[in-house]
Amino acid sequence: MSQAMTGGENTRLIVLISVVATIGGFLFGFDSGVINGTVDGLQQAFGSTKAGLGFEVASMLLGCAIGAFTAGRLADSLGRRNVLIISAVLFLLSAIGAGAATSSVVFVIARVIGGFAVGAASVISPAYIAEVAPARYRGRLATVQQIAIISGLTAAFLSNYLLAAKAGASTEALWGGHAAWRWMFWMQAVPSVIFLVLLLTIPESPRYLVVKRRKDEALRVLTRLFGGAEAQAKLAEIDASLSADHHRPQLSDLKNKTTGKIRPIVWVGIGLATFQQLVGINVVFYYGAVLWQAVGFSENDALAINVLSGGLSIGACIVTVLLIDRIGRKPLLWIGSAGMAVSLALVVWAFASGSLVDGHLQLPEGMGTLALVAANAYVVFFNISWGPVMWVMLGEMFPNQIRGSALAVAGAAQWTSNFAVTVTFPILLAAIGLAATYSIYLASAIISVIFVLKYVHETKGKELEQMEG
Repeated sequence: MSQAMTGGENTRLIVLISVVATIGGFLFGFDSGVINGTVDGLQQAFGSTKAGLGFEVASMLLGCAIGAFTAGRLADSLGRRNVLIISAVLFLLSAIGAGAATSSVVFVIARVIGGFAVGAASVISPAYIAEVAPARYRGRLATVQQIAIISGLTAAFLSNYLLAAKAGASTEALWGGHAAWRWMFWMQAVPSVIFLVLLLTIPESPRYLVVKRRKDEALRVLTRLFGGAEAQAKLAEIDASLSADHHRPQLSDLKNKTTGKIRPIVWVGIGLATFQQLVGINVVFYYGAVLWQAVGFSENDALAINVLSGGLSIGACIVTVLLIDRIGRKPLLWIGSAGMAVSLALVVWAFASGSLVDGHLQLPEGMGTLALVAANAYVVFFNISWGPVMWVMLGEMFPNQIRGSALAVAGAAQWTSNFAVTVTFPILLAAIGLAATYSIYLASAIISVIFVLKYVHETKGKELEQMEG
C-alpha cells in the first residue's frame, strides 16, 4: 500500500490500513441492519410466528457471540489480519446463503455464519487499529470503526429502501423473479469481496508478532509505520511489557494469580459491553421499520426514517472523532448515558399516551412527532458515546498479555446481551406494549451513568504498554 518510511512516522499508511480494517465494521453494520427491511419477507416466505420471527432476526447474534469469543483466541493463535480474512469469507457466504434460503432453518444457518463474521470483526478490527495506531490519535482512528458500522447500517437501510421502492414492496419480485428482500441480502456480497481483497494488502499487527516471538517481522512492520529509530524503541517497549510474564495467552490469564478472582478490568470490560446493549439501541436498528409502522407510519416512510437515523448517527460519530482524544472516553460515556436516559423517558411518555386501535398503537396528535424526534435524539446520544467509545475502550484498555482473551469474554458478553434484547423485543411488544418495553431500556441507561462514574477509568493518551489489569 505504501513504501516503508525509515525517516519518521508514516501517518498516511497508518490511516490507510486502519481504514481497511474498518471495512469489517462496515460489514458488521450492513449485516446487522439489512434484516430491518426484510421482516415482512421472512414472515411471508417462512410463515414465522412472533417468537419464530424474533429468533430469525436474532439468530445472527448467536453466531456473533460465538464469533466474538472465538475470534479473540484465534487472533492470538493465527494473527489479527488472518482472522479478519476469515471473517470476510464468512460475510460473503452468509450474504449469498441468506438471500437464497428456501426455509427458516437454512436462513438461520446462513445468518449464524454471518454472525461469526460480525462477532470476529467487531472485536478484532478495533483491536487491530489500537495495535497499529499511536496513542495521540488512536481514539480517533478507532472511532472511525463506529462510523463504518453506522455507514454500513445506513447503506443497508438505503439499499433496502431503494430495492423495496423499485419492487413496490419488500415482498414483491425484483430482478430474476426473486423477491426484493432476497436482493437486500445479496447486496452485501459486494463490500465483502472488496474487504477480502484489501485485507491481503495490509501487514500483521506488530504486537501480535512480538507475542509470537517474530521480532524481525515486527520490527519491519514498525519501521514501515513509525520509521527506523522509533521502531526500535517501540519494539523494546512491547517486548518489555511481555517479558515479565511471557507465555502463550490463555483464558486463565484473566484471573489474578494471587487471589484467583477475575481481574477487575475484565469485569469493567464486560460491564461496558453489556450496558451498550441493555439500553436497547439495536431494537431501533433491527426493528426500526416494525417500530415506526406500529405507531402509524407506512412501510416506505418507516424505511425512510431508518435512513434518516443512519445519517444522524454518522454525524454523531464524526463529533466523537473530534472529541474523543481531547476530552477523553469517560466523559463521553456518562454524557451519552444521561442523554439517552432523557431521550428514552420522552419516548416512553409518547408511547404511553397512545391507545390500541385494531391491534395498532395510535398516538395523539403531536406525540408521534415527539416519539420520532426523541428516538432520533437517543440514537445521536448513543453514537457520540457508547456506540464508538465502548469499542475503542475494549480495543485499548486491556494489557497486551490478556487482550485477546479479555476481548473474547467481553465480546461474547456484548453479543449475548444483544441477542437477549433482540429476541425478547417482539415478545415484550406483544405482552406489555412499547411504553413498558422502553421503560426497561430507560432503567438501563440510568444505571449505566452510575457504572461509568464509579468503575470506568480513562485511557486517553496512554500507550497500550501502560495499560494495567
